[in-house]
Amino acid sequence: EAELTIMALLEIRNLTVSFETAAGRFHAVRGLDISVDAGEVLAIVGESGSGKSVAMLAVMGLLPPTATVTADAMLFGGRDLLALSPAERRRLSGRDIAMIFQEPIASLNPCFTVGFQIMETLKRHTPLDAAGRRRRAVELLDAVGIPDPEARLSSFSHQMSGGQCQRVMIAIATACTPKLLIADEPTTALDVTIQKQILDLLLRLQLENGMALVLIT
Repeated sequence: EAELTIMALLEIRNLTVSFETAAGRFHAVRGLDISVDAGEVLAIVGESGSGKSVAMLAVMGLLPPTATVTADAMLFGGRDLLALSPAERRRLSGRDIAMIFQEPIASLNPCFTVGFQIMETLKRHTPLDAAGRRRRAVELLDAVGIPDPEARLSSFSHQMSGGQCQRVMIAIATACTPKLLIADEPTTALDVTIQKQILDLLLRLQLENGMALVLIT
């Protein structure tokens, strides 16, 4: 057991998340234990409102100030996530841990092109120059199955279908080849054929890049 704990990429023990509300403290997650090894696929399955997304947003450090997060352990690669400063969390998020959020059209910024949003991640987390970031963005859009990726860099989210926006979100999340990818209901609001394509794409990228994948559904 001790050896498994050391080897796990993500180790969570007794995670509790609560929120201050006008009606008092609301407990969204109680006593959650998760262990994810490098290269492993883990599904978190539960009904709406059971705390799946909240738990993973706690891992990402993206919960609002009204949230209180406690855990006996929340380790990523041996580092205590709860002890990291906000700046250290930002360096980790998008580079080593990435998340595909629900509702891709709402998650993409409608004021910026999809190319800008992909390259923004690369600018923050890689040493690539502007030309290198553009080449990498084209490669990413091609890898997730976007036709004519060079031209699509100039598109806005409202000019793309829901399935294409989800592929763009996957491109952004995998831009820096993270060690852990969290996919929060990545097939919501997509038709059945596109759902299968998105799941096949995630599993292919997981195998090619050796990522751990946490799939919320």
